[in-house]
Amino acid sequence: MTTIATSSQPVVHTHTGPVRGERRTHGTRFLGIPYAQPPVGPLRFAAPVPPEPWTRLRDATAYGPTAQRRRLFEVTTIPEPSIPGEGTLNLNVFTPDPAPDASRPVLVWIHGGGFLAGSAASPWYDGDAFNRDGVVLVSIGYRLGIEGFLHLPDAPDNRGVLDWIAALEWVQRNIASFGGDPGQVTIAGQSAGGGAVQTLLATPAARGLFRAAISASGAVMRPQDRETAEAVTRRLAEHTGAPVTAAALEKLSDAELLDLQDAATAPGTPMLALAPFADGLLVPEPVPDALTTGDAGADIPLMLGFTAHEFNAAPQPGATTETLHATFAALGLDETAVRAFTETYDGGTPGELQSQALTDVVFRAPGLAVAEARARRARPTWLYEFRLGSTAPGLTGLAHHCVDLPFAFDLLDAEGVTPALGDQPPQHVADAVHAAWTAFVRDLDPGADWPAYTPERRETRIWDAAPRTESDPLHRLRAIWGGPEHLTKD
Repeated sequence: MTTIATSSQPVVHTHTGPVRGERRTHGTRFLGIPYAQPPVGPLRFAAPVPPEPWTRLRDATAYGPTAQRRRLFEVTTIPEPSIPGEGTLNLNVFTPDPAPDASRPVLVWIHGGGFLAGSAASPWYDGDAFNRDGVVLVSIGYRLGIEGFLHLPDAPDNRGVLDWIAALEWVQRNIASFGGDPGQVTIAGQSAGGGAVQTLLATPAARGLFRAAISASGAVMRPQDRETAEAVTRRLAEHTGAPVTAAALEKLSDAELLDLQDAATAPGTPMLALAPFADGLLVPEPVPDALTTGDAGADIPLMLGFTAHEFNAAPQPGATTETLHATFAALGLDETAVRAFTETYDGGTPGELQSQALTDVVFRAPGLAVAEARARRARPTWLYEFRLGSTAPGLTGLAHHCVDLPFAFDLLDAEGVTPALGDQPPQHVADAVHAAWTAFVRDLDPGADWPAYTPERRETRIWDAAPRTESDPLHRLRAIWGGPEHLTKD
């Protein structure tokens, strides 16, 4: 395959056909390249099928269709464009220079959104700063919600996971033509995307498609067994009064499927009810078990972490002391753990404390459990906590969900950053966070000032106004949640 350079629109010949990109400040971007055929008709609930080859030059200067069918920026931190169209299984390549076989490290980004929403077309995922620093960035779209993750008796399970694998296989076949090295691929994602990274670590079919991983605020469904996934399908069947199968859902409109999806995720249903699960085949066992007691990802360097106040920006409405203690009981905290929790987060309202408990149990404690388990087995692991608080009205002092991403991507001037972070977020913190990510992607190590996490010292990177590494700064979190043995329980 070859690259044809023009003054502003280089052309790269992929295995399926030529694409024309667009030069920018620090590189060239190629947007909306299909890595599989549009998931419509008989393919709507099928495993991804390789795209049909094309011979005419394909314009790749605009983002392709997204699986997200609602614009959710009004209720989410990240701007997440919803772009109509059938070819949602597409990806974007940002490269410093599309010179074939330049052998640059590659970062493959998987967006978040609770496995129900999110968009690879977000301005927060622009790869320009990574290009500036010599890294090729690929961002991928994938099937969401019912189409991606609902168990159906007549369709393959975990279709969204199959999409991630298909995109990574495309990278292996094509990225050298964009200047990337298929042997230097790091996968990364945040929230549901971080959960995707953990899932891929636990998926044998993904082995060999990447050499390192970054899980930012990774969210994984719990419990994650097949029975739980089948229960979601049964509840939908009771809701519709008819069997829920791929054949029955295939011809529904987007709007009709979204209505059904709302029913599957209504209040009272388990969190992340539509998400990757242990189907026994593609994903052999629950991901938390695979990463803490199994051998999954043993030789893969892993950087992971979370923010200090993931869900605290939205205190639980109507919370009282009674509901708070009911939450503690439901989470299995004994009197000693409850006392440690209230002492650690002294001064919070019941609603704020319930949100902190949710933050801990969904993100911080499971992330710590993975780091602890991997460290005990001498598996290369780096842990961080992002503590830098927002200065935006209503969010002052909170290091809330997603707030770390503009620092990792060095995009403090991107759309939507000011409402999330406030005016003039500190550039020196973005310089440090972005440099650590770049070093990890390039060298499999974020730098000498951030040692690997070990059982002896538990060294953790603290991203704050004064970035630093501390020894065991999360000891209170361990005291509250009882250590990894408790944390990995379903």
